[in-house]
Amino acid sequence: MGPGPSNPYPEVAEAFARPLLGHLDPVFLTVLDETCDRLRQVFRTANALTLPISGTGSAGMEAAFVNVVAPGDVVVVGVNGVFGERMCDVASRCGGEVVRVEEQWGRAIDPQRLLEAHPSPKVIAVVHAETSTGVRNDVDTIAAGKGDALLLVDCVTSLGGIPVEVDAWGIDIAYSGTQKCLGVPPGLAPITLHQRAIDAFVERSQSWYLDLRMIAKYALDEGAGRTYHHTAPTAMVAALHAGLGALLDEGLEASWARHAACGRLLHEGLEKLGFTLFAEEGHRLPELTTAFVPDDVTDEAAVRRLLLDRYDIEIGGGLGPYAGKMWRIGCMGHTARPRNVTLLLGALGEVLGR
Repeated sequence: MGPGPSNPYPEVAEAFARPLLGHLDPVFLTVLDETCDRLRQVFRTANALTLPISGTGSAGMEAAFVNVVAPGDVVVVGVNGVFGERMCDVASRCGGEVVRVEEQWGRAIDPQRLLEAHPSPKVIAVVHAETSTGVRNDVDTIAAGKGDALLLVDCVTSLGGIPVEVDAWGIDIAYSGTQKCLGVPPGLAPITLHQRAIDAFVERSQSWYLDLRMIAKYALDEGAGRTYHHTAPTAMVAALHAGLGALLDEGLEASWARHAACGRLLHEGLEKLGFTLFAEEGHRLPELTTAFVPDDVTDEAAVRRLLLDRYDIEIGGGLGPYAGKMWRIGCMGHTARPRNVTLLLGALGEVLGR
């Protein structure tokens, strides 16, 4: 348990144990095609341009921005944590005119504030599940009122753990990461783009490696023959293929319900131990729980180290202004099981003497 990589599904470990495939091997290309199909099912989309970017979640973020933001384009960004801040940084590096809509850390962003921040932005960007605060933002409401703007959504910590409905909600660009609720080690950034986003591509992306026009030729243009772009991380794609297969075999609704049940159990258990939860009630993530460090804990890092050394349980510290003041407890992917929550709560109670 922890905000970093969750324990992978057993099928993922088996995928890593198989002989490696070459990145141009026809067998690998079949695996890649099937992986893209599985990503469409998990994103709940029919978007043709749906594929795993070679890189972690931040590579997905950068790919999303560099392909649609040109100098002078207005980008409205919701900021209520570290990754909203990172969106602002990436958009500004593209030359975008960034309009920040800020909210107190721990609280969800008011969708209406985002929609009214500028009369005609090219992009509205928001983090669905803010990993630094454990807060869920209301993407569906933002999507319903976005008008002609492209809606760009960070789903790194939400995909597979809570409902994400790319087509039903009207999301134009969404990206994720493998190491959270998909239960796969870090290394790939699934991304999906609607035709609206493709039609709005900049003439020339500022990144060669993340230029989706070039990548799409390799990943999708089967009829024209695949054009080499870069060497794909074949073992990671095989692992993602396996992880998505395990998730789809379970069923998305079942996975959402499992994460929700574990989240409730953890929230209630922490409060019984005397913790104060950090995220706003009604917008708390089940897969990433945030809580203030108890007042009687003088060395919070030592407590986290003890949990890791004695029980093999990792929990994360706070980020930004809440470093040393807040804990982030991930319960996601294959790790989201009631037995793991019970183990954590028992270990915390013992270590803290409660």
